[in-house]
Amino acid sequence: MPHKVQAVVVRAMNGPLSLETILVPDPGPGEALVNILTCGVCHTDLHYQQGGISDNYPFLLGHEATGVVAAIGDDVTNVVVGDRVILNWRAVCGECRACRRGEAQYCFNTFNATQKMTLEDGTELSPALGIGAFAEKTLVAAGQCTKVDEDVDPAAVGLLGCGIMAGIGAAINTGNVGRGDSVAVIGCGGVGIAAIQGAKLAGATTIIAVDIDPRKVELARALGATHGVNSRDEDPIEAIRALTGGNGADVVIDAVGRPETYRQAFYARDLAGTVVLVGVPTPDMVIELPLLDIFGRGGSLKSSWYGDCLPSRDFPMLVSHYKQGNLDLDAFVTERIGLGQVEQAFEKMHSGAVLRSVVVL
Repeated sequence: MPHKVQAVVVRAMNGPLSLETILVPDPGPGEALVNILTCGVCHTDLHYQQGGISDNYPFLLGHEATGVVAAIGDDVTNVVVGDRVILNWRAVCGECRACRRGEAQYCFNTFNATQKMTLEDGTELSPALGIGAFAEKTLVAAGQCTKVDEDVDPAAVGLLGCGIMAGIGAAINTGNVGRGDSVAVIGCGGVGIAAIQGAKLAGATTIIAVDIDPRKVELARALGATHGVNSRDEDPIEAIRALTGGNGADVVIDAVGRPETYRQAFYARDLAGTVVLVGVPTPDMVIELPLLDIFGRGGSLKSSWYGDCLPSRDFPMLVSHYKQGNLDLDAFVTERIGLGQVEQAFEKMHSGAVLRSVVVL
């Protein structure tokens, strides 16, 4: 018997968000039905509304979520009913070429639920990142559920489901930041500040926050950056070099994803240093760099997919750091809202007024 629940849907490109009744099936083989507790409002949800992901409307939005497993289908062994879980969009298959070579964090064939959630008239919904968590219940592949401790704030740890994991992982997993390293992060929204916290967690001693908004720079300094650069007022390349003995940073993380910020990251790193792109560019963006500079500066130019995380490994580890006081996830929760306030949360995101609005059900 399908479950009738309230959920946030967008029916057309740039259309309004609507709070609608949807139908969620009972789980089939390999699936889990999850009662949603919290879901962060992420830029990716806005991209779905704007048509930046695909045109497979209507979309069921929301993906950065925690919940409680309400039911499981046949052949599910990783979770049981009652487990507190963080949802993820990297349910590794174990069989693709990345998994076979022991790099499941790059899995090229992640699982989603097989059955479809629908509107009441039977129209199939496309759940954001295979999750669709701006809803009272959602249906996912069981591998999208990572069990975590229950004695933590779900609104805070749920942010590991997407943006905060992307930032932390960009520093720790992709950038391989180590003890004593110098790190610069360009762009101090939620992902950028998470990268700063990741760099701090990894033992970096010089952490430079760069943004055009002085409010974000100051917040970044309060949450782990040792230095701040207002790139509206000064050249960030020169500023980063000046703060690193004239050399440039060991690792520079572009959390914006624009040609101009990537160029800044490329030239602000030390020789043989690492650039990590974690900000998501749009399809029309291109960049031109002298090939001799790419060769002559050496090092690595990397892209970070979901912070190159393996949820089963990284989520429990980071929740443990949160409980120990080493990782301040509470600071990312700017406000707690209801399902009917997601549209307003998008507007606040545009203005830079929040790190994360979190829907609480």
